[in-house]
Amino acid sequence: MPDLDAFTARAIATALETSKVKLMDGVEVSVLYCGDGFMQELNKQWRGKDQPTNVLSFPAASGKALQRTPTLGDIIVSCDTVVREAKAENKTFADHLAHMLVHGSLHLVGFDHEVDDEAEDMEAHERQALAKLGIADPYGES
Repeated sequence: MPDLDAFTARAIATALETSKVKLMDGVEVSVLYCGDGFMQELNKQWRGKDQPTNVLSFPAASGKALQRTPTLGDIIVSCDTVVREAKAENKTFADHLAHMLVHGSLHLVGFDHEVDDEAEDMEAHERQALAKLGIADPYGES
C-alpha cells in the first residue's frame, strides 16, 4: 500500500459521498490504526466485550447536528484483526481495510446494523462505496 494517508482519505470520502448524508464541506474524521491489545481495551470499555474487534467508530454528532459539525468523529482500526480476517476470508489486506474504513465512516453518519433492515441498508451503502473503489462485494460469494 503506497500511501496510507491517501488510501484512508479516499475510502472515507467515498463512503461519505455514497451515504447521501448532508455534511459541511471539509469535514474531518480522525483515524487511529492500532493493534489488538489496545483495541481489546477500547472494546471492553465502550462495548463491554473483552476481545478485539476490527473497527470501532465514535461519532461526534448525530441527526441534523451532522450538517453543522466540522468533525464527524473517530474511527479506530485494529490492523492485527484486519490482517487475520483478510487471510481467513481470502481477501487482500487493502480491500478489507477499505471495507472497515467504509463501514466505520457510515457508522459516523448514523448507519447501523443492529436490526435486519438497518443492516441491509448499511450493507447496500458499503457495497456501493466499495464498488466505486474497485473492490468486490464483501458480502457476496467468493
